[in-house]
Amino acid sequence: MSTFNHQSVSTKDKPEPIPFSNLPRTLISRRWWWTTLLVVVGMVVLFRLGIWQLDRLQQRQTRNAEYVQQVAAPPLRLTSADLVVDPAGLRDRKVDVQGTYDFSEQLVLVQQNWQGRPGAHLVTPMLLEGGEVAVLVDRGWVPTADVETGNFAQFDEPGLQSVTGTIQLSQTLSNGRETIVDGKQQEWYRIDVEAIQKQMPYKLLPIYVLASPIGDTIEQLPYRIENEVDLSDGPHLVYALQWFAFTLLLGVGYLYFVKTRP
Repeated sequence: MSTFNHQSVSTKDKPEPIPFSNLPRTLISRRWWWTTLLVVVGMVVLFRLGIWQLDRLQQRQTRNAEYVQQVAAPPLRLTSADLVVDPAGLRDRKVDVQGTYDFSEQLVLVQQNWQGRPGAHLVTPMLLEGGEVAVLVDRGWVPTADVETGNFAQFDEPGLQSVTGTIQLSQTLSNGRETIVDGKQQEWYRIDVEAIQKQMPYKLLPIYVLASPIGDTIEQLPYRIENEVDLSDGPHLVYALQWFAFTLLLGVGYLYFVKTRP
């Protein structure tokens, strides 16, 4: 009698998995439709994140190509009549500029490091021909000790000067917010040309020039810093593949879960 009971328990029928042919109808049944909707929405969001990363990749590749093209272009001779239109197309373009520095209006770009050492950059207006228009020139890095003493006169370059550098765009706040200026100030955290213009006695070109190092070695202060641009594709492709993989795992995992439910 006990043997018969053991056999009856071991042979008890188990629920059969849902056939694949019935799976679509099951997914939209009253039991599963709400969960199915949430899963579909989640898959759409994950897939869209993957597309967004591919868009970022394309934008980065376009930016890299533009940079290479700008660097390969011959230097532009910068004058007071230049850049009367949108200067964005000239970003990273090599330029030669000649004029006279106005050290009375010199700015200090603070919290700038060089090879792990704290310091600042000296940003000086260079008056172009006629003396009515100037362009800001980032002349390079000086250590914190000189920033604290304010002894910048030792770095002056009087008389007519010629500078080779690259055009850089005004550094504005995110979301188009305006930099608040409380009176005339010498220390700045970014080169926001529009904000700096409010304290200048002459018109500024809507860009600034990052002075390039002379030769292959840095000999004297202020140290001119080469513009460094990462020309890699970045992590965007890897991130895109991850989001697409998450999309597939969510979809396949949900189908398997529903199919194996009694």
